Amino acid sequence: MLKLNKIHHIAIICSDYEKSKDFYTQVLGFSITRETYRQERSSYKLDLSLHGNYSIELFSFPGPPPRVTGPEATGLRHLAFEVDDIESAIAALQEHDIQTERIRTDILTGKRFTFFSDPDGLPLELYEKTTWNGKWINSL
Repeated sequence: MLKLNKIHHIAIICSDYEKSKDFYTQVLGFSITRETYRQERSSYKLDLSLHGNYSIELFSFPGPPPRVTGPEATGLRHLAFEVDDIESAIAALQEHDIQTERIRTDILTGKRFTFFSDPDGLPLELYEKTTWNGKWINSL
């Protein structure tokens, strides 16, 4: 069996580099590790980290095709981010005019979650670390 250590990174292709760069850094709070312009491809590669952990490669290419359909298309379904407090996270997104779906509860874990989209419609999820059952409890 192949022994994997961890997920190294997630690669995302965007249609508007500056708009997506702003979204992932200014709205979601990722830090830029390295930004490279690849002249031969007319393409940017932006390495992003969250709390010091390298996690997203944001690519731009001239004229990329749009996502085929919603989150049920073959391929990456969505990218989920853990948050401590889902209401606070939603409020922070709304400050940037980003709408979320209604808060739902995962029937398997009892955790609350919601979806929103990046500038290209990539489905993103907020998944709450703690849950309310009369008192706050830590996730298992």
